[in-house]
Amino acid sequence: MGASRVFAYGAAAGLIGDLLLGDPRRGHPVAAFGRAAGAVERVLWRDHRGWGALHTAVCAGGAVALGSVAARAVRTSPAASVALTAAATWAVVGGTSLAREARTIGRALEAGDVEAARARLPHLCGRDPQALDADGMARAVVESVAENTSDAVVGALVWGAVGGVPGLLGFRAVNTLDAMVGHKSARYRRYGWASARLDDLAGWPGARLTAVLAALAGPDPRGAVRAWRADAAQHPSPNAGPVEASFAGALGVRLGGTLSYGGRVEHRPVLNTGGRAVGTRDVERAVRLSKRVTWLALGVCAGARLLTSARLSRGARSLGSAPSLRGARSLKRGK
Repeated sequence: MGASRVFAYGAAAGLIGDLLLGDPRRGHPVAAFGRAAGAVERVLWRDHRGWGALHTAVCAGGAVALGSVAARAVRTSPAASVALTAAATWAVVGGTSLAREARTIGRALEAGDVEAARARLPHLCGRDPQALDADGMARAVVESVAENTSDAVVGALVWGAVGGVPGLLGFRAVNTLDAMVGHKSARYRRYGWASARLDDLAGWPGARLTAVLAALAGPDPRGAVRAWRADAAQHPSPNAGPVEASFAGALGVRLGGTLSYGGRVEHRPVLNTGGRAVGTRDVERAVRLSKRVTWLALGVCAGARLLTSARLSRGARSLGSAPSLRGARSLKRGK
């Protein structure tokens, strides 16, 4: 079994595992990585970009190395390779937990229990829940679903298709480091710079694929493309901008505007200015769109890996069947 089929079968099994099991409450591999990265930070932290870059290299490089060693250990067994890919995919994606948290908040909002929704919102995003009314929380949830569809699912599948198990683990390591140290606080403005920039780079292809698939899978493809083209570039994040704009246009709602994080107020551009305000029912619509995007992304990534492998195999066979340069010259002289 070739590496392309190993990825296709393993990634599909991993996504099904996430659908059935979700994230464990204890002992999650990503949480274990976070604890290890925190320990490295306690040793290396200096208010300096160079030390932050070393932290990023040690943690992300360690995750890639671990994935490489594990993949090499099982490379002679197709079944073990598929199982390893499935386990890695399950460990790094978080689509089921994302949907569960979003729906929990959405049900509380639909029931009129704003306080319950406020208590649950920090499980999904870093907004200040006390600064938000019901519609504001619904907008925060839709934005988080859009962004995390890229960060927690599609981006991982893209890098899994490119690099197998090392790609899966490396992407999740980079994304986790950005969440830990990539924000612009006084402590991490310099130290977290490398993690933030690497996350922007690693997230670029997954974000664009997510935006494209949201446009294809959403109820208003033209609206998604229009909002992406008109508004995405105004967003401060190069990757969240296309994803949130495409979701906004596809769902026909407005996203962005004034946000509050940790007591700090940000005024972000409005995405899809012609849309309506987000309502509580749009939470479920966003979750359903996220799930459609997830399975389309699996098809695209697995299909691209299989197609690339087939083309490389045909090219190798063509080279193997062609006469050598010396033989070709001999044939020419003989003629």
